[in-house]
Amino acid sequence: MGHFPDFPVMPGVLIVEAMAQTAGVLVLKSIPDRDKKLVFLVAIENARFRKPVVPGDTLRLEMTVVKRRSNVAKMAGRATVDGVLVAEAEVMCKLEDKPETPAAEPAP
Repeated sequence: MGHFPDFPVMPGVLIVEAMAQTAGVLVLKSIPDRDKKLVFLVAIENARFRKPVVPGDTLRLEMTVVKRRSNVAKMAGRATVDGVLVAEAEVMCKLEDKPETPAAEPAP
């Protein structure tokens, strides 16, 4: 149903979440030990929603790295539908080591 029963739209928070997920994939893709890392969203800045995204739209996400340090990355993103800008935001994420898990005990 979306936010409005008579006018379903994709919530902006889901658009930003999709951008953050895309940013996480982009960061992980660029490091060799990605299987040992987790990516956490730490900030969202300058989020702007230009047009509603409605059922049937194909949302295209484009993320670019603005700044990268060893464990922190800032990305700028654009979301478009049919080439028209519908949302934009900057996201910052942090890389952390995955916690070591103890070996699983065999089932009795």
